Amino acid sequence: MSGLYAAAEEKAGSRQLLQEKTKATASSKAEPTLQKSGLDVHVGNSKGQHLSPLDTVIPGVDMEGSPDGDSDEDTTLGLDDFSGLSSYERKRLKNISENANFFASLQLSESAARLREMITKRQPPESKRKKPKKRENGTGCRRSMRLQNVDPSGVSLPETPTQPTVVEDENPLLPPGPLEMTPENRDDNSELFKGFLQTWAEVSKTSRSKNTEKELSSIKSYKASLGGMVINGETVCKVTKGSILSVALHPSEIRTLVAAGAKSGQVGLWDVTHQPKEDGVYVFQPHSQPVSCLYFSPANPAHILSLSYDGTLRCGDFSKAVFEEVYRNERSSFSSFDFLAEDASSLIVGHWDGSMSLVDRRTPGTSYEKLINSSMRKIRTVHVHPVHRQYFITAGLSDVHLYDARRLNPKGNQPLISLTEHTKSIASAYFSPFTGNRVVTTCADCKLRIFDSSCISSQISLLTTIKHNTITGRWLTRFQAVWDPKQEDCFIVGSMAHPRQVEIFHESGKWVHSFLDGECLASVCSINAMHPTQYILAGGNSSGKIHVFMS
Repeated sequence: MSGLYAAAEEKAGSRQLLQEKTKATASSKAEPTLQKSGLDVHVGNSKGQHLSPLDTVIPGVDMEGSPDGDSDEDTTLGLDDFSGLSSYERKRLKNISENANFFASLQLSESAARLREMITKRQPPESKRKKPKKRENGTGCRRSMRLQNVDPSGVSLPETPTQPTVVEDENPLLPPGPLEMTPENRDDNSELFKGFLQTWAEVSKTSRSKNTEKELSSIKSYKASLGGMVINGETVCKVTKGSILSVALHPSEIRTLVAAGAKSGQVGLWDVTHQPKEDGVYVFQPHSQPVSCLYFSPANPAHILSLSYDGTLRCGDFSKAVFEEVYRNERSSFSSFDFLAEDASSLIVGHWDGSMSLVDRRTPGTSYEKLINSSMRKIRTVHVHPVHRQYFITAGLSDVHLYDARRLNPKGNQPLISLTEHTKSIASAYFSPFTGNRVVTTCADCKLRIFDSSCISSQISLLTTIKHNTITGRWLTRFQAVWDPKQEDCFIVGSMAHPRQVEIFHESGKWVHSFLDGECLASVCSINAMHPTQYILAGGNSSGKIHVFMS
């Protein structure tokens, strides 16, 4: 143990002796070494810069020599001065010196000093925008006396209570009860209007012959008669404002009288034989919403019955110059109606919500006899069988149902027969006029279908399908194929073809005739009607015009 202590003391003494020699050598060579290395080391200068530990080590060692630095002879200090340092430590000191020389050549300290001076000298610029001073006694924005609620003398006015704004209904319901026939386009006290009413009343006294007494014309003679029907400028006239949704021809054989129901709720009457034609048009407003169904009474042609979306069914009496109210239901919207009895005493009314009403005109009041809930979600048209009047057919969204009026239950009803061949919404369904042995339907799938209804049993078979463009778009009234009341096996329908035309088809699907005229017929006639005994066709378009083809 004593030998170990002696060796440690001897080693410590030699290390102390080496440090003293190093200090002495470093002090003697400090100045030339700094000159050769080019280091700017300022100790205790006036600016108070501090030396890094790297700078304090470098002056004590001469770093000049060969770039290898692998042997002890490469250092300027010599082996005698640093005999205690290893070759690794000498190489390390040489690398430190070279790095210090490189950083000194970059003059980073001087650049940092200059940046420091620039930062200290630079001051943030003052904002040029001056904040407005608040006015202590300012009046602010000028306001009118009306807004300040003061009179011209400066006296405050009492505050007026704000009244709630009342939103007016776009189509207010007309008052219940009878309405006078007051034309909107003329003076109701004029002698011309009185003569107009007298003409319609006298013409209506002519009885109409029944269809069953008429013999069915052959197709050849029927085509020949249709070919003789023409149109001219005198048989085209604007009758109502807005789209025409329903058309009816008076059964008179003396004068040509046309009635049209419009989307605006108007009912227009036109005496086509009157000249000038503008004096033969009279427009009335018996409804507040679209008039979708219009018929002359089969018992008294002096009566015209009109049905509207506003939930009213009225009868216009030309002899009394009044629109009497037949049926009113403000909680529902009507779509179509037909006569259950030949004397027009009882009616079947279809609602847009799928329900139906039985109305008896002989009962006092304007209510229904029975309200029936059907299995349909919507009803567009209702039509009664011409022979077996207890049966009627309805057209809805995508189905056609046949009902028996004797078996209607107010709680719910299932149809006797359903026609399920349609794939889209159905615009109409009508029985043939003489026997009711055929049913024609108009569907949005661009097809007209004819069914065999000669035997009403559990099923009605499909006879013919006719491809026909029924896509009328948003602004045109939908097509409705209707039978010619003079011809049991032919029906009329509007067309989207060019030139504009109205077409007639046979029940077999064959085309029969097209009514067209490039000058007088330049629009689509969606709703059409034929005279029951004469070869006269009236078509209504979506601008309120009536086009009449006649022989």
